[in-house]
Amino acid sequence: MSNQSYSFTQAAWKRLKKNKAAVTGLVIILAAVLLAFICYLIAPDSTPNADRQIVEIQSRKPGFSIQFLKLPKENYTDDTSFFERIITGKKDAYTYIPINSYKINGDKISVQKFIDDGVEEKKEYVISALTKNTSLTANDIIIKKTFWLGTDKFGRDILSRLLIGIRVSLSVGLIAVLISLTIGILLGSLAGYFRGWVDEVIMWFINVIWSIPTLLLVFAITLALGKGFWQVFIAVGLTMWVSVARLIRGQVLSLRELEYIEAAKALGYSNARIIIRHILPNVMGPVIVIAASNFATAIVIEAGLSFLGVGVQAPQPSWGLMINENYNFIITHNPFLAIAPGIAIMILVLAFNLLGNGLRDALDVKGKF
Repeated sequence: MSNQSYSFTQAAWKRLKKNKAAVTGLVIILAAVLLAFICYLIAPDSTPNADRQIVEIQSRKPGFSIQFLKLPKENYTDDTSFFERIITGKKDAYTYIPINSYKINGDKISVQKFIDDGVEEKKEYVISALTKNTSLTANDIIIKKTFWLGTDKFGRDILSRLLIGIRVSLSVGLIAVLISLTIGILLGSLAGYFRGWVDEVIMWFINVIWSIPTLLLVFAITLALGKGFWQVFIAVGLTMWVSVARLIRGQVLSLRELEYIEAAKALGYSNARIIIRHILPNVMGPVIVIAASNFATAIVIEAGLSFLGVGVQAPQPSWGLMINENYNFIITHNPFLAIAPGIAIMILVLAFNLLGNGLRDALDVKGKF
């Protein structure tokens, strides 16, 4: 073995890299973060919330292709900056008309508008009118699109909504974990350090919250705060702090009896400084592990809330909401509409669980490398 010495962080990272499952989970999570950042740039439907509804092509299977006639929208102005496009997407400059075939005759284009399988309607347009005040040419007004994962019951692209839905899942996990860590670390450290009546009061409160079923508590908080994007983040976060507080309390109870804490007290350091500077840095390992676990739990809870209609509201894409909108197709001709977001939830949750297990082993002070 080399004589090279490693810090605890370096040793933990070395052990983590040897865990293939944890590395796989980390790669999936990093890929999800990247996709969440650039989703509007790569999504086939880059409109806000991927909400381009084309009802004529609703509930189509993966790989469905069709031609479209692009009709410029009246009074459209493109004032969306690149930054705004990354954050919220860009409104459509055109109306997309699905067609079966077309024929150009001089300055006119005749199309067979697709209405349903075996049903079409003949329409005729003046090409110069369609390309006026636009950068389109006669060859650009007809395009072909392939919906790689199909379309939902509103004719929206499933792939685009899956990509943009990553933001909701990662956001709810991040915010819920931050809320749960803030409350849990605060109450757990106070209970473990001061003990006595402070510990009794905090533990009584923890046990009360612990006795309430998580989903029921989330429902109550959601109904009190209202339905919506931010409300579900807060509701999930306020239900996940209990496990963090119990963990921190147990860690602090053992650490407060160590000699270096007694030395800090003898030097006259304040309780706040001892907790923040000397105790909490030594319990961050278990906190990181439980944060990864809570991240996965938050994603599942958000998906469940959205599926039940009390989470993220339409038209904002959420994987749970997508399952709710399309679950009736599971027993009909197109089950993939509901299976696709379910698979996405499974993969992301599995990735966080794999990373959490890897972190648990890597941060074990008794671990070898």
